[in-house]
Formats: sequence, structure tokens, C-alpha cells
Amino acid sequence: MKIKALKGFKDIIPGEVELWQYLESTARGVFERFDFNEIRLPILEETQLFARSIGEATDIVEKEMYTFVDKQVTMRPEATASLLRAYIEHGLYVQKPVQRLFTIGPMFRHERPQKGRLRQFHQLDVEVLGSESPRVDSELISMGAMLFDELGIKVSLEINSLGCPACRPGYREILVAYIAERFDALCSDCKRRSKTNPLRVLDCKVPTCREQIKDAPSILEHLCGDCSDHFGKVQDGLIQLGVDYKLNKFMVRGLDYYCKTTFEFITADLGSQAAVAAGGRYDGLIETLGGPKDSPGIGFAMGMERLVLLLQLQNREVTIAQTDLFIAGLGDEGVRVGYGLAHGLRKKGLSVAMDHEGRSLKALMKQANKAAARYTLIIGDSEIASGKGVLRDMHDREAEQQDVDLSAEAILSAMG
Repeated sequence: MKIKALKGFKDIIPGEVELWQYLESTARGVFERFDFNEIRLPILEETQLFARSIGEATDIVEKEMYTFVDKQVTMRPEATASLLRAYIEHGLYVQKPVQRLFTIGPMFRHERPQKGRLRQFHQLDVEVLGSESPRVDSELISMGAMLFDELGIKVSLEINSLGCPACRPGYREILVAYIAERFDALCSDCKRRSKTNPLRVLDCKVPTCREQIKDAPSILEHLCGDCSDHFGKVQDGLIQLGVDYKLNKFMVRGLDYYCKTTFEFITADLGSQAAVAAGGRYDGLIETLGGPKDSPGIGFAMGMERLVLLLQLQNREVTIAQTDLFIAGLGDEGVRVGYGLAHGLRKKGLSVAMDHEGRSLKALMKQANKAAARYTLIIGDSEIASGKGVLRDMHDREAEQQDVDLSAEAILSAMG
């Protein structure tokens, strides 16, 4: 019986991985322009970290985490909690008052695998810690918009405010009363959420529930003065930076820690409207996890699987890493001489491929083409006897082949 990858887990093989590398390198370039630094985080964390940050009553904590119960450790379902734990543990707030950090890597959730959503999935995650300025909110959102623009991916931006601990309780009472009048018409998940996290009812995708909540009160009408002022300045910043957006009063996000600004980048190119990036502000979370008091933060995450699907829909051609030289060694002695030359050329910085199985010249030339080699060096008994190999330009078939001395220096010179 063949052993296959687990359900919801996927190999990223050569031919695909180049698109992932392109996505990562483009993202790194944009993030670095905005003065972000990379941080690398462990996959396993204490379970309590996610329960305290994401929220005990969320679907992620209740249903989806991969937890080793006997050890009370969990494979990270998202990156923000781990990043904040590292920020606090290493005292990064002492080194620099405002930290701009990003991380790239796999996350794990036990949910139904579907197109663009796996049980091991990958995220680009960016966070700004230590600033409560609304300009930071709009700048962070504009960075996401810039990345999508450079990737050539068409998205729309939706924003909302979730208020703060001062204004949200009053809105929550109004919303709970509204939901109670329609309780019997809601799905089972919404009935449960109405008691534990009623804001999530606004985010339900079930058509009957969406019909019930279409006239629900908007939190934007119940913001306190500070939250209203903050959200107004975020919108002013987006306008100044030329970022188009629309308000979505139903956007609440699925994690408990969000407050004030929330946002999503939406695409309609994956069959139905889907978020390809989402985030928001989480002032107070750092303090909840044992960090300094009154430490604000904001961030967002991008799902890489969905981004790769969108790039594939464009039939995006990504340059595969090119092999500088393929050495075609003919016979035992040709392979032996090529073996030493390959090592010497690699030490001088060239990408060199060769076959060690003694195949025919025809088979070796096929391999050189598959490797997209710039040049092929043929070494057989006659070449060894003369001390000169045959160098072919694989990109210019009309160019004459050259006889070159079998030394790393001569080959480098001939290749230009």
C-alpha cells in the first residue's frame, strides 16, 4: 500500500515551489520598504497562549487546534499570538518603542479541507507593535494594497471598526436583543455564538442567517468619541494614500482580540467572494499576555495558498532557477574528470549539474535541456586525451561550440 500525504496536507514540489518563492520574495521586498524586520517563530507553543489570546469560545480553540493534550502544547493555528509571546519574552519593546515585524510559515487547523484552505496552510503575517496612531493603521493597510498591486492580484478592501471596551458593551446589549428576536431562525452555530460571542453572528455565511441580520444595528453608530475619531483618521489616511475602500458593518473577524480598526482584502476570482488577507487592531492583547501595560498593536495575515491560486489563474510564468553549466561526462573516465571539475566550479560560484550514471550523450543532452542549463560541457575519452572539453551554448543553437581547457578557470572565462 502506498503511503500518501495526510488529508489536508500538501507537498509543494518543483515546478510549483518557484511560484511560492516569487510570492515570498515579492512580499519581503515590499515589507522591507516599510521598515519591517523578519522574525522566525516555533511551531509548538503552550496551549494556554492561544486560549488566552484567540479566545476560549472561538471555533479555532474549541474545534480546530492540533493539541497534544498530555503535554498541553499546540501547533500554532495563527501567528499573532506566537509573535506577541516572542515580543514580550525577549523585551523587544525595550529595544525599540515601535516594532515592525513580519513572519512567514506554516499554520495548522483541523477544518474541512477545500480549495485554497488546508489543514497545514501558510501565512504571511505582519504586525506593528507599540503605536496607537491611526496613521499606522492606514499605512499598514496601504502596504497590503501595494503588495497585491505588485503581484497583479485584483482585490477590494473592506474596513470596519469594532470599538473598544468602553463602547462595545453598550452595542453588545443592543445586538443581543436584536438577535434574541430572531433566535429560532438562526443556524445552530449562530445560536451557540449568540451566547458566547454575539458579534460572530454578524459574520455568518449561511443565507438564512444573513437574511435575519441584514438590518442589524451597526457598531459604527455606537462608537465612543475616541473610537469614532480614530476610525475617521484611518479613513482620511487611506484617502491620502490613494487606497480605495468600502465600509462593511458586518465585518467582525473571528478572533476575540480585535478592537477598533478591522479590515479584509476580498477577491471574487476564486469562485465566490473570499478573504485573501485580513487583520485589525488588538490594543490590550499584549498586556493580557503579560506584556507592558497599554501596549497597542495592529497586524494582518495573508493566506499563501489562496495567493498562489490567484497567481496560477493569471498563468503567471516564474523564472525557474537557472543552471549555469551541465557537465556531460561520457564513460567512467569522463564522469570522473567532470566530477572534480563540477566541484571546483561550484566553489567559484557557478550552479553546476551532472549525471553520474554513465548515460549516452543523447540522454545527457535531454537532461541539460530539462535543467535549463546555459552551457553544456562534454567530456569523453577524446576530450580527456586532448585536454580540452567541448562547450556548447544551450541558448544560442547557432553559436559554434568551443574547445576549452579542462580547468575551472578556462571554463569560467569561456562562459563569460
